[in-house]
Amino acid sequence: MPALKPTDYFAEVLWLGRVADSVEDLRAEPMDSMVLSYEGVEGDCHAGLTRPSCSRVKAQHPRGTEIANVRQLSILSAEELEEISDAMGIEEFDPAWVGATMILKGIPDFTHVPPSSRLQADSGATLVVDMVNRPCVLPGRVIEKEEPGKGKAFKTASEGKRGVTAWVEREGAVKVGDILRLHIPDQRAWAEAG
Repeated sequence: MPALKPTDYFAEVLWLGRVADSVEDLRAEPMDSMVLSYEGVEGDCHAGLTRPSCSRVKAQHPRGTEIANVRQLSILSAEELEEISDAMGIEEFDPAWVGATMILKGIPDFTHVPPSSRLQADSGATLVVDMVNRPCVLPGRVIEKEEPGKGKAFKTASEGKRGVTAWVEREGAVKVGDILRLHIPDQRAWAEAG
């Protein structure tokens, strides 16, 4: 019996990007297409089969511990990005500012799709959702350069709308305009979750 259910939710890939060095500048370089390997996106600072642990998992691992890389991509919803932009009073919000790998349109409440959900392209390329990508201050620094006086508002404006992190389960190509289908785990929510 399959453990994942295909849904009737599909998302169009509106934007693709790659971040060369998030420490130097979180800004992503726009791309028309990308090849997703088991290491993620070639040339992206988040690529690799493993990574040093960070604040996201500090309750489990001391910072810098080598762990499996389930944070290869940062995927956001165009609809939620528009809500963030509106809350910040920014007319034209560039996805590059938040270090996005992919901007999708068409899945409601995208940031909260269940962990372990899959996003699958016609090429077969399949991404596994790890977890919510929590708001942080790094995009605010880039936004401040482009929209002076507005960068500090990003963390609050993006609460619950920052998208998800993901990793590559099946290799393949993805391009702007592709359609990804959402597959979700076939299980009820954990009864003990508050």
